[in-house]
Amino acid sequence: MWRYMRDYFPVSLVRTAELSPKKNYVLGYHPHGIMSIGAFCNFCTEATDFSKVFPSITPYTTTLHGLFRIPIYRDYIMSGGGCSVSRSSLNHLLSKSGTGNAVVIVVGGAAESMSGRPGEHAVLLKNRKGFIRMAVQHGADLVPMYSFGENDIFDQVIFAPNSWMRWFQLKFQKYVGFAPCLFKGQGLLFTDSWGLVPFAKPVTTVVGKPIAVTQSSNPSEDEVNGYHAQYVEAIVSLFNKHKVRCGLTESTELSIY
Repeated sequence: MWRYMRDYFPVSLVRTAELSPKKNYVLGYHPHGIMSIGAFCNFCTEATDFSKVFPSITPYTTTLHGLFRIPIYRDYIMSGGGCSVSRSSLNHLLSKSGTGNAVVIVVGGAAESMSGRPGEHAVLLKNRKGFIRMAVQHGADLVPMYSFGENDIFDQVIFAPNSWMRWFQLKFQKYVGFAPCLFKGQGLLFTDSWGLVPFAKPVTTVVGKPIAVTQSSNPSEDEVNGYHAQYVEAIVSLFNKHKVRCGLTESTELSIY
C-alpha cells in the first residue's frame, strides 16, 4: 500500500554514505513541512526499501509523546516503528537496544511547520541543541538529512509575527504540542481545484555522512556547541551539493534560523 504513496509524489531515499550496524545514530530530519511525508514514507515503511539501502539498520521515527495517548492511533504509529520523542524513549533506544539503531528526529518540530510553504528553504536549527546533547551522551553518531520537496506538497497561510493568529498558533503549540496550520493542497478529482490532497511534487530525502561523536555522559557546553557547529556546516553542505539535481537553482540558499 505504501508504494502507491511513494509513487504518487514520488518519494525517494538517497544514501551518500554507509551506516555501520556496529553504531547507533541520531538522524536529524529537515525540514518539518506540514506532515513530514518524507520522514514517514522513508523510515516508517519499506516503500523506498530502507532495509536494502541501509542493511542491518533499524529506523525509529520519533514524534510527539502526546500522540501516544490517543487510542488506536497510538498502535497505528507504533506499527510503523514510531516512538515517542521523550527523553526516556530516546535513552532506551540509544542505550538498551543494542546497536544498529537509527533514531530519526524532526529537529524543527511544530515551530518549523508554521513556516513551511512551497519554495521555502529554511530550517529551525540555530538554538536546537537537545538532540546534539543526547547523541553525545550516548556516543551516537549524528547524521544530517535534508528532504527536498517536503515544503512543496502543501501551501499554507503564513501569519505575520505580530498577528493574533500567530499568537494563537504559538499558544496552541505551547500547551498542546503541535501548531494548527491553515494549509491547502489540491482537489480529489481536479488538480487545479482547492482541497486537502497533497500536491504531487517529488520528495527526495538525502541522508548525509555521519559525524563521528565521542561519548560523554555529561558533555560541556563547548562540546555540544562544537558538534552543533559541525552539524550546521554539514546540513548546509549537503543542501548545496544536491540542490541542483533536486530541481533547485545554483543560487538557492538554505537559511538557518
